Amino acid sequence: MPEGLTIGQAAAFTGVTVKTVRHYHRLGLVAEPERDGSGYRRYRSADLFRLVRVRTLAAAGVPLAEIGGLLDAGPERFAATLEDVHRRLTEQIEDLTARRDRLDRLDHGDRALLPDRACAVLERLAGLGFGADYVAGQREALVLARAVLPEIFDSFLTRLEHALEDPESVELTKRALDAAAWDPYDPRIEELARTLADKLLGDRALLRTPAGFHSRPDAASRYGLVNHHREEPAPSIARLNTLVEAHLRAAGIDVPRQ
Repeated sequence: MPEGLTIGQAAAFTGVTVKTVRHYHRLGLVAEPERDGSGYRRYRSADLFRLVRVRTLAAAGVPLAEIGGLLDAGPERFAATLEDVHRRLTEQIEDLTARRDRLDRLDHGDRALLPDRACAVLERLAGLGFGADYVAGQREALVLARAVLPEIFDSFLTRLEHALEDPESVELTKRALDAAAWDPYDPRIEELARTLADKLLGDRALLRTPAGFHSRPDAASRYGLVNHHREEPAPSIARLNTLVEAHLRAAGIDVPRQ
């Protein structure tokens, strides 16, 4: 190659664009060749070798800002830098894999927002004959609980799982749903609240919350967001929940007060 190559030829031979070669020049990664007698820059074999090395490192994920020093580094520094780049690429791959998995979960509805265990609870509700609107409300409550009450999310799920395995609890829950059509001060509301509270108190272990949760200044507001979700359109349900909480407090259960 006595006359050397034009920038277009050098770019084509090394698998990059002319724009990329000029960018490497601006960054100082590849020196611009001297112009020949006709005013053209001619790329020699050494220039192409440098271009190939820069292109290869950049394609491997080495930041351009680090390539210049790396090309002139000794073997130990070169190996250490590549190891660091490998670590960072691995982290990026793991992050991208996690994002891809989240996108895959979006194709499966609830699984984008909830763990499999919670999705199983929702499927169980539907299988027990609960209506779509109630299942949707429970889905929203679970999403909220996971977001604002992560400390008690698992215990919340455990309580739901136990309730769905108990036919009496299932029937009480369905009766509570019927109460949405009652007058808020229907005497049956108070009777149902006592029955529901007694059922919950039958296994106090399921009502425990992690130590320190109640001492948080925002515990009551966070708890209320979940436990009183969707009450606004149903005043009878709001009163039912308030009465159940009052019975639990009277029995010594520490229920956050809003």
